[in-house]
Amino acid sequence: MTIPSDRPAVLFLCVHNAGRSQMALGWFEHLAAGRAHAWSGGSEPADELNPSAVAAMAEVGIDIAGAAPQRWTSDMVRAADVVVTMGCGDSCPVVPGTRVEDWTLDDPAGQDLDAVRVIRDQIRAKVEQLLTTLD
Repeated sequence: MTIPSDRPAVLFLCVHNAGRSQMALGWFEHLAAGRAHAWSGGSEPADELNPSAVAAMAEVGIDIAGAAPQRWTSDMVRAADVVVTMGCGDSCPVVPGTRVEDWTLDDPAGQDLDAVRVIRDQIRAKVEQLLTTLD
């Protein structure tokens, strides 16, 4: 994995890489507009994205439907300036010297679209705050 070092890099992690971390990546790419790099991963990736997460993001004009859950790698972690964890507990990596933020968010798995919209909006606010710390 080659990540250009000319801009900050953020890694979003959750267990299944199917909801929260994918929505965070979608928001980040949309709001960062190229001024930082990001990617996402999971400790136990699902087979597909959460359809409610895809639908909730589509409502705000962000298409994450083409993304696929993937396992995080040690290369991803080492390349990140900031690691954002979302509910992965002890399975999330810790690298000395790397900034880690733990975002407490409900898991959208099994929730209806109304509940996922709330999570989506919470993630947007957290991504906006994160971006202010990278500038």
